[in-house]
Amino acid sequence: MQQEKEKQAIERENLPRGIRNNNPLNIRYSKANNWQGQTGTDGEYAIFDTPANGIRAAAKLLNNYYIKYNLQTVADIINKWSPPIENDTSAYVQAVANKLNVSASDVLLWPTSISGLIDAMTHHENGVQPYTTNEINSGITAAGIN
Repeated sequence: MQQEKEKQAIERENLPRGIRNNNPLNIRYSKANNWQGQTGTDGEYAIFDTPANGIRAAAKLLNNYYIKYNLQTVADIINKWSPPIENDTSAYVQAVANKLNVSASDVLLWPTSISGLIDAMTHHENGVQPYTTNEINSGITAAGIN
């Protein structure tokens, strides 16, 4: 029993940070954000109790980008999400646009595109996509986005 727990702990440590933290889009921790299901921080990024709550928070942020800040293209959204001073943003933009089968400058249909956007961003942030479309859509629905 103890060996199995240790094995699971080692396996968990080897997961990408966003998956390990149930925060698939790697939302930075902020004391001001009291996200549903947020349990703490790893020193930089928020930790959520379940992937569903991490996806929910990501959906709320992306919806704000689109609706409140008028960031309606993959390029606009990713440049805000992943600033060039910290990341290879152009590669991120291209990877997400390719996965969505759109141009980086195409206006996304909203909220139709949010599920694919979260899927593509999760894959880019973590190198894997462990969540089903149903799991992603459940988080989006929990965020109140229809």
